[in-house]
Amino acid sequence: MLLSLWAGAVADNLDRRKVMIACQGWMLVVSTMLAVTAWAGWMTPWLLLAFTFALGCATAINGPAWQAAVGDMVPRAILPSAVAMNSMGFNLARSVGPALGGVIVATAGAAAAFLTNAVSYVGLLVVLFRWEPELPPKILPRERLALAMRAGVRYVAMSPNIQLVLLRAAVFGIGASAVSALMPLVARDILGGGALTFGLTSGAFGLGAVTGALSTRQLRARLSVEHIVRYAALMLALGTAITGMSSWLGLALLGYLLAGFGWVTALSTFNVSVQMSAPRWVVARSVSLYQMSAFGGMAIGAWLFGWLAESQGVVEALYASAAVQFVAALIGLMRPLPQIGDDNLDLQNRWREPDTAVPVEPRSGPVVVTIEYRIPVGSVVPFLTAMSERRRIRRRDGAHGWSLMRDLSDPELWIERYHVSTWLDYVRHNQRRTVADIANSDAIWALHTGPVPPVVHRMLERQTGSLPLSRAPDPREMADAMTDPTRSS
Repeated sequence: MLLSLWAGAVADNLDRRKVMIACQGWMLVVSTMLAVTAWAGWMTPWLLLAFTFALGCATAINGPAWQAAVGDMVPRAILPSAVAMNSMGFNLARSVGPALGGVIVATAGAAAAFLTNAVSYVGLLVVLFRWEPELPPKILPRERLALAMRAGVRYVAMSPNIQLVLLRAAVFGIGASAVSALMPLVARDILGGGALTFGLTSGAFGLGAVTGALSTRQLRARLSVEHIVRYAALMLALGTAITGMSSWLGLALLGYLLAGFGWVTALSTFNVSVQMSAPRWVVARSVSLYQMSAFGGMAIGAWLFGWLAESQGVVEALYASAAVQFVAALIGLMRPLPQIGDDNLDLQNRWREPDTAVPVEPRSGPVVVTIEYRIPVGSVVPFLTAMSERRRIRRRDGAHGWSLMRDLSDPELWIERYHVSTWLDYVRHNQRRTVADIANSDAIWALHTGPVPPVVHRMLERQTGSLPLSRAPDPREMADAMTDPTRSS
């Protein structure tokens, strides 16, 4: 949760393959240290938590790059299926891994299980080293990470569809956390088993997750996004409640099967919704904010239901989790998720950097832009409606201080005004326009009735009084001060 946004900015600005190689290499080192520590008998609960935190940091950094890389491999049309397959692969490992781990712990001890985990990273590193993705060349320089993080937050803040997904994912994550966080206690206290029982319950959960991933394509063909998430939340609530009420292993496995199905169906749908609602230039940052919401909810829920299990009992904690998940389903009645996939978020790639009479550099700024429209009095209402959407698009793509003005002496003259920090930011701002945004531009241009297209003025903001007051200003120095792009405010 803490590293997700930074990791998303890294994944959008650096080579995602190299990011994943670095993360998998780090996890290999930490897992090896974990195995050695367990084998030597030095392991303590706090040391185990420290190793887990180190692995979690690498997982957080790896996650946005991994998720965004799915869109680098397949066309947009089959991205939902690719995301579902990615979720299936993860949850297949989630089912086989703990089941195998339970057998290894029961037969050879925890150190052997940790060592097996460490060796598993080698195969993945081999695959990543051999992968040669075909990516479009980067025309503009990389953003500084702080600016990239701000751009990601700004994009999501100005994208209502993504905001709704984050809200629903956070509530779902809180309710969903107990089913996995309390799984060891269910195996020990409710079912009266040990490592093998824990492996079987994990395997049932993972099998349900794989089944859910395989079913998502059929579900998307028949149901809306909202109905898929709502039914998944109800199925997870039912599975969690069954797990809490059962002391028989067979019934508990059924509960975990249902919970796993609901878990992966909802999370993969959230993931697809975010990826389909963000263009490629910001997709990793959008996924990282989704990851922050979902995993943040899970972290809060895991602590909350762990405390509840300790104070009131495991069964009561599971029932409370099921109740929260039921509330997550009810939220959909008031705030339903939008249907995805209708907007084309490919970049337009038709804007060209204009020539300027005053020389500018990438760092020149601030840049103030005004656009003059001539709108008939009878078209004011549709123009204001279109400009409301234009304001959201401008701010989403990096503009600040957006305003719309009407000339008091000429009622048909309207002026749109906004500014960006530098000329490079102005170029980025215009190159982030998507194909879906064309409809808004066409609507505004259709209302413009002037003899020429809307007039655009691009200006560098300048401060006065920058020359010494001890002598009269030289006209040549004044001219230099007005044209030198390095003398910016």
